[in-house]
Parts: sequence; C-alpha cells; structure tokens
Amino acid sequence: MNSPMYSRSSTQESALQTNKVLRNTYALLSMTLLWSAIVAGVSMAMNLPRPGIIITLVAFYGLLFLTEKNRNNGMGLVFTFLFTGFLGYTLGPILNYYVGAGMGDVVITAIGGTALAFLGASAYALTTKRDLSFIGGLLMAGFVVLLVGTVINLFFFMPALYLAMSGLFILFSTGAIMLTTQQIVRGGETNYISATVTLFVSIYNLFISLLSILGIMNDD
Repeated sequence: MNSPMYSRSSTQESALQTNKVLRNTYALLSMTLLWSAIVAGVSMAMNLPRPGIIITLVAFYGLLFLTEKNRNNGMGLVFTFLFTGFLGYTLGPILNYYVGAGMGDVVITAIGGTALAFLGASAYALTTKRDLSFIGGLLMAGFVVLLVGTVINLFFFMPALYLAMSGLFILFSTGAIMLTTQQIVRGGETNYISATVTLFVSIYNLFISLLSILGIMNDD
C-alpha cells in the first residue's frame, strides 16, 4: 500500500515532468517558427521556385519520418529544424505570389488569424476540464477525408472543393492543437520534439488554409 507521502511525491514529480515537456515544447516551437520565417524570407528574397509535388511529398514525409525516428536523441533536433526549414522554404514562393498579386494585406490577415486560432485553441485545451480524447477519432476520420479530397483535387481542380478542403484543414488543425496540448498537460505526450512537430504542422496548415480562403474571397 502506497503511503500518502509517496503519492504526493509521485504527483509532484509527474507535474514537474509535465511542466518541463510543456515548457520545452513551446520553447522549441517558438524557435522553429522563427527559423521557418527566416527561411521563408530568404526564399522570397531569392525568388526561389516552388518545389514540385513529388519533391514536396518526399521531403515532407522523409524528414518527418527521420524526425520522429530520432526524437529521443540529439539528431531529432537537427531533423526538426531541417523539417521546419523546408516548410519555410515552400512558403516563400506562395507568399511571393500573393504579394505580387497585390494581396499583401491577405497575408497579414492570415498571419493574425493563425495566431489567434492557435492561442485560442491552446488556451481552451490548457484550461478546460473536459476530456478531449474523443477528438482523436474525429481527426482520424478527418485525415481520411482530407487525403481523398487532396488526391481528387490533384487531378480535377475544382475551386469549390479546394475551398471546402481549406475549411476542413482549419478544423483538423485546430483539433490537433487542442488534443496535443491537452495530452501534454495530462501526461499523454511526453516527448517535446513530437509535440512541437505536431503543433508546427498544424500551424502551417492553418496559415496555408486561411491564406487560400482569404485569397479566394479577395479574388476579383
């Protein structure tokens, strides 16, 4: 039978570990967002071309795999920055397109909307007493829908489908942010590299989706 003193000690240790994971996650997330923004700026300044779909998919999933495989050692940090840097590079040509089309205000609005959505979702997950684990099943179903929709859109581009997909990506990403944040707080996610990558990809998808929706709405 565990003594009360042992139980309190165990609880305190668990709380300290959770706080450490949360602190490390937000610290690494801040650094990767800054790093990605710098790479995106360089990509814009050099007017680098947008990588093709094959290169993008291979680099994305390849670097994601390597990051997760090495998440418990120092190389995990290296691959995290390579992964987020690559996503920053892919943003450069996209942002140049919007700025060149006179939609710089759309970019600023999308950045602001992404920040508000992330802060709102994180704050809710940190403060709510409701168990958000049910979101996991919804995210899995949403992933399948998004995957099928993305494949269809590659072959038959339809503006209405593209707009609907962007909306679904916003819901999917917001759900992922809430679920991941609560998992950290409740001890379900103990690796800050995995948590950072999940949050980063969610923020990236949020931004791209908002940019797409605002761009379509702004298109005369």
